[in-house]
Amino acid sequence: MIIYSIIQKSQLEGNHRLDAEYYQPEYLDLEEKLNSLETKTIEEISKSVISFGAYSLTSYIEWQESGIPYINVGDIHDGYVDLDNVKYISEKVDEILKKSRVTEGQVLLTMAGTIGNAAVAHNFPKRANANQAIAKITLLNNFSPYYLAAFLNSKYGFLQTQREIVSSVQSNIFLGSIKKFKVPIFNLAEMNKVESLYKGFFKKLEESKSLYSQAENLLLEELGLKNFRPEDNLSYIVNLSDVESVDRIDAEYFQPIYKNLESRIKNLEYRKLGNIVSIQKGIEPGSEIYQDKGVPFVRVSNISKFGIKDNNQQYLSQENYNRFKDNFEPKAGEILLTKDATPGIAYFIDSQIEEIISSGILRLKTKIEIESEYLTLVINSIIGQMQAERDTGGSVIIHWRPEQIKNVLIPILPKPAQQKIAALVQKSHAARQKAKQLLEQAKQKVEGFIEK
Repeated sequence: MIIYSIIQKSQLEGNHRLDAEYYQPEYLDLEEKLNSLETKTIEEISKSVISFGAYSLTSYIEWQESGIPYINVGDIHDGYVDLDNVKYISEKVDEILKKSRVTEGQVLLTMAGTIGNAAVAHNFPKRANANQAIAKITLLNNFSPYYLAAFLNSKYGFLQTQREIVSSVQSNIFLGSIKKFKVPIFNLAEMNKVESLYKGFFKKLEESKSLYSQAENLLLEELGLKNFRPEDNLSYIVNLSDVESVDRIDAEYFQPIYKNLESRIKNLEYRKLGNIVSIQKGIEPGSEIYQDKGVPFVRVSNISKFGIKDNNQQYLSQENYNRFKDNFEPKAGEILLTKDATPGIAYFIDSQIEEIISSGILRLKTKIEIESEYLTLVINSIIGQMQAERDTGGSVIIHWRPEQIKNVLIPILPKPAQQKIAALVQKSHAARQKAKQLLEQAKQKVEGFIEK
């Protein structure tokens, strides 16, 4: 069915856009709704709206293991900034890039890649920085960043963002367009309700992280690995037989810290992962069948230990979903494990989902009696991460081969200890689910005000 809009010549004036996409019916409906309300532009409610200093300054960036967090578009999700996998720069580079620093209370909006995700810099590090594809909105003191972020993440804010996307080599939006975004203004009591829900979202998110951290600490305490820390050795000796047995000659694989961890695990009750689970790989159907909407196609970048993220999400048609679901749709009770790019991230699926997974992800199904949340936590802990690091080290393109994954050593704690750890993980996931609900309520509250 053909979708079309009829617009007056006067509607073109001042927009500097003649492309049909800009005047789609949903955008015209949005414009009509916002024009019927009291609104202010983002520029009117802000002290500043900036992205980055001179682009040439990026040449100074060198990544470090620690230092000043440097936020990329992929770190910004629906409502919050995820610092778990953030990259770091030095204080010297941060000083060079001081125009792009992030400060507490700013609203961050993604301008390229996954466009239109808004987040509040809440309980942020004292010093942080961000790349050129992120707009940093510093609001006037009397305007709530939580309300603005909720609006931008609502369907009306997101539509406004999508309307202003321009495509050349890469899709993006410009600061000038962001400054002109219309923000509906309601009475203070109503906007405070939105802020309260949004802050409740952050409270539950922090509770979830705390519970997960408790589970990790309990696991390492029970295994006697609480104070186990990697150490660098400048030199070490390896037997030829060891080299031949693993078919590796790179020095990274034979670092003593890996041998130390292995011997500690072997002093406990343990099993190889391949004896605990069956393994099934996802599919790579070809980028030509991806589409903008439909059934989610989950790639490695979408997997975190806390769940499936929607950043840079690709989709499949219902027809292709039906074609793949019997063999490539995860089932409740399985564990998803990344094997490529960022190997070793595991997530337990506690309820059925309608999604297809890519070939960079494995589905693990337990075949012995073991708490699945416990097993997932072991893989995500230093125990699983160091084994993944050892196996994939030295590669230009990182792949964790299924044969290597099957040989990962998994310490087996007594059932009561497993259950205690699993219960903390379950509480963590429950708190995160509640957080998502509160954020959704904040967005729906804004949408309700607009539609009232």
